Amino acid sequence: MEVAYFDCFSGISGDMTLGALLDLGMEIKVFKNEVKKLQLTGYTIEVKHITRHNIAATDVYIKILDSQPHRSYQDIKQIIASSKLSEKIKTTSIKIFEQLARAEGKIHKIDFEKVHFHEVGAIDSIIDIVGTAILIDYYKIKKIYSSALPLGKGFVDCAHGKLPLPAPATVELAKNIPVYQTNRQQEMVTPTGAAIISTLATVFGDMPHMKISKIGYGSGKIESSYPNLLRIYLGELDKKRK
Repeated sequence: MEVAYFDCFSGISGDMTLGALLDLGMEIKVFKNEVKKLQLTGYTIEVKHITRHNIAATDVYIKILDSQPHRSYQDIKQIIASSKLSEKIKTTSIKIFEQLARAEGKIHKIDFEKVHFHEVGAIDSIIDIVGTAILIDYYKIKKIYSSALPLGKGFVDCAHGKLPLPAPATVELAKNIPVYQTNRQQEMVTPTGAAIISTLATVFGDMPHMKISKIGYGSGKIESSYPNLLRIYLGELDKKRK
């Protein structure tokens, strides 16, 4: 059975997840053609192969070219549902977005279906989440394991103003997931990253006994004194030692 282990030693975000999964080998052209099935416009996806602390990694940039409308969870659900993506990818994407919307709704005390994603018209979140679902399906990953999640300290500025770290939505999504506090004064687990891992991973803890076939590294955007990377192992469970 094809499985993946998310080694979140530096945290997890949407772009880190995309980068690490693309680093496992899916052709960029094939990935972009799948994303185009969403029929969204006004953006470009730029994928760079870089190094972080002498480790080769993949970095994904989503550039907004035109102004984007504010989109609610219902708007995004409709975009995904009406796309030409496979039903499996649609289901996974909507499930992740629902998790994120429910967390935001609880924090702001509004119906999750009415939650609006303000950041650049939610284009970033849409591509991060749907792109992740596309890649998980492409590699035929049946089960996802994850390490515990490290949490940073401090504050972050966003559409809602200045928020404490970890962000309230991140904390809400991290319920029942092993986490630990670090001294790093930065956002290590974003709400999108927390939504992705809390929805997809079924087991948290040490890496399972597995035969590793590929390793991917996805880069974060914050310059740090440590490798700001997400590492994903792809392989098969060791049938002799599950």
